[in-house]
Amino acid sequence: MSEVPKVYSVAPLVGRRIVVTGGARGLGAAFVTSLLEAGATVAFGDCLTRESQALIESMGAVRESAHFAHLDLLDPHSVNDFFSECAERLGGIDGLVNNAAITNSGGVAADDLSVETWDAVMNVNVRGTWLASIAALPHLRASERGSIVNIASDTVLWGAPNVLAYVASKGAVVSMTRSLAREFGGAGITVNAIAPGLTEGEATAYVPAERHEHYLKGRAITRSQMASDVVGPVLFLLSDAARFVTGQLLPVNGGFVLN
Repeated sequence: MSEVPKVYSVAPLVGRRIVVTGGARGLGAAFVTSLLEAGATVAFGDCLTRESQALIESMGAVRESAHFAHLDLLDPHSVNDFFSECAERLGGIDGLVNNAAITNSGGVAADDLSVETWDAVMNVNVRGTWLASIAALPHLRASERGSIVNIASDTVLWGAPNVLAYVASKGAVVSMTRSLAREFGGAGITVNAIAPGLTEGEATAYVPAERHEHYLKGRAITRSQMASDVVGPVLFLLSDAARFVTGQLLPVNGGFVLN
């Protein structure tokens, strides 16, 4: 008689120790608050100290399970210090959400893109994701259920124009996800990526109206995408329900891209 598989609820994160980069606002703040509500203890990093403190002050009862530390992804020493502090505060690290990113190239044609802008986007989005993953690695190895979730973008699946540096950086994050899944799998660490579509929030104020319309018309679910739409898949990939899922890219965009 074959073994009956254990059935998990979608996101049982009680007692899980999770780190989020870029957690001060936008999707990052949604991840932080939702993880806390799911029972995890959370440490998040950002270079936006004022916004981070305001987020903690707004949390209510769950704020006791939240910790903030300054993080500069451009500085390897800052990254290493950040993860050491997170591990000390949380008593270890079970999961990492690599959310921190910049765009900096919105509305700029490829032949008008400056080398400085290209380098700035790549340094944060690609190099920063790599540095964070490597700094977290020894702590994830010590956990019996380590997980990394990288936040990519669905722009890599349809080739959004005039954001070349951003699209290229997120394409690199997808490739990095697959490679790290192979490298870290022997330690029982899962590595997956989420590819959100255009999500309502502060950043979308700078997105041209025609692109909003393009998304709305192209989605199978014809409404705006909210941060809450992205939270559930991230919680799933950090949970025991996804222990045998690794190296995958999950588009979360209402069916704009059917992968």
